[in-house]
Amino acid sequence: MSEVATPKTNLLGLTRAGMEEFVLGMGEKPFRARQLMKWIYRRAEGDFEAMTDLGKDFRRRLSGIAEIRAPEVITSQVSADGTRKWLLRFESGQAIEMVFIPEPGRGTLCISSQVGCTMDCGFCSTGAQGFNRNLGTAEIVGQVWLANCELGYSPDGDRVITNVVFMGMGEPLMNYRNVVPAAEIMMDDLGLDLSRRRVTISTSGLVPQMIRIADETNVALAVSLHAPNDELRSELMPINRRHPIASLLEACWHYVEKQNARGITFEYVMLDGVNDRPEHARQLAALLRGHPAKVNLIPFNPFPGTRFRRSSEEAIERFRDLLIKGGVIATIRRTRGDDIDAACGQLVGRVNDRTTVRLRERNLIPASVTHP
Repeated sequence: MSEVATPKTNLLGLTRAGMEEFVLGMGEKPFRARQLMKWIYRRAEGDFEAMTDLGKDFRRRLSGIAEIRAPEVITSQVSADGTRKWLLRFESGQAIEMVFIPEPGRGTLCISSQVGCTMDCGFCSTGAQGFNRNLGTAEIVGQVWLANCELGYSPDGDRVITNVVFMGMGEPLMNYRNVVPAAEIMMDDLGLDLSRRRVTISTSGLVPQMIRIADETNVALAVSLHAPNDELRSELMPINRRHPIASLLEACWHYVEKQNARGITFEYVMLDGVNDRPEHARQLAALLRGHPAKVNLIPFNPFPGTRFRRSSEEAIERFRDLLIKGGVIATIRRTRGDDIDAACGQLVGRVNDRTTVRLRERNLIPASVTHP
């Protein structure tokens, strides 16, 4: 009977404490963990043989039990506005999408935490694809590591990725046990060395996990609100039936107090004739007035089969002005990458139509997978 090979440990999934435990298990000193992390993250090196300040025997043993494995790039598209989108494949054969948005002095990487999503928000294409599984910590961190390599990262050059947002496929707090250590690696000065204000976890409003995360990590928090009252929000977002607005906002203010955070960003997608009326703006202002809150108004990005339409520019600007008049900071998000289906709410909207058959023909995804 043949022996089953032991899977190698993907070092991209280890926090600093995890890396120290790993090297101690190899009989090495803890400082080897710091050396490894510097090579992996500061130099974006994935080849143990290139890590020249590690002993040859240590490198040899590492290559036998460990690896630095990022997702595989299946396709890469660049929008007319410079936004870049990747379709990434994991060893399991499943795929997700990742988006990079360049701006003057800033580069934001939008990463995924799940293959698909369970939240079933009516205005989001990702939710319409269904849910497959959670991503592991290494698969989440691997997206950022890969993007650095794809975007020409150099240890001596300027930082290309300045911000990471968990706003891709999936509900991050549904994958709590993998998302939190991934965020820790991103903020570790031996890891990706990002400021806590530059790593943002976006949630549709899982109140118990929001309360828990306030005690366990310190990231920027964004909340998908999209309606100013429970009746409308429950229609748009089924999660509101379990965690209505009052309990959601209580969890938000708890997070601000516990983490001494600047505030919460509330995302509000603008749907024509649904949630964009003046009375909605006034209700929203009444909810948030006097609290450390900012509202980010997002023009709806259509996808095949949706029943919603984008609010007019006039309606969006009027909504913003009413919020500001009501004492709430409000901004309008500029739509980026919609010509390659990379805009907010569009991820995987057409992956099934455009790529699934081709990927099966190339044996890149198994026939049993009905969507990436």
